[in-house]
Amino acid sequence: MSDDSREKKIAEHIQKDPVASMLNASVEILSPGHSRASMTVTEAMCNFHGTIHGGLIFTLGDMAFGAASNSHGRTSVAMNMNINFIRAPKPGDSLVAEAIEQHRGGKTALYDITVTQADSGKLIARIEGRVYQMDEWFVPASDSGD
Repeated sequence: MSDDSREKKIAEHIQKDPVASMLNASVEILSPGHSRASMTVTEAMCNFHGTIHGGLIFTLGDMAFGAASNSHGRTSVAMNMNINFIRAPKPGDSLVAEAIEQHRGGKTALYDITVTQADSGKLIARIEGRVYQMDEWFVPASDSGD
C-alpha cells in the first residue's frame, strides 16, 4: 500500500468520530504525530457563568490528541491527560487544539496539546497526554519501521 493511500485510510478512520460530529468540530491530521481540531463555541456549550464548559475544552484537546496518537495507524488509547485551563472562551469564539508528538517508542507515546483562540492566538489551555500503543493496527503498518 502506498504511503498516500495509507495516510488517507488513517484520516478516513479518524473522521468517523461521532463526538466531533456532534460538536460540529473538524479534525485533521497534519502529519504523522501532529494533528489539529477546531470548533466554534455555541451557547449550548456554556456553563452557568456564560463561558464554555471546561469539559468541552478538554474534549477538543482530546480529539486532537486522539488523532495525533492514532495517526500512525496503530490503535493508541489514552493513559493519562493533564490539563491547565488559562482562559475561558465565550460563545462565538473559534478554538483550535493542536497536538504534537514529543516521544513515541515501545508501548507508550507522549503529546503536547495546546488549545488557542483561533483569531487572537491566545492560549486557552495546555494539555499533556500519554497513550498506550496497542499491538493492533487499524491500518496495517508500512515498511517505514512503524
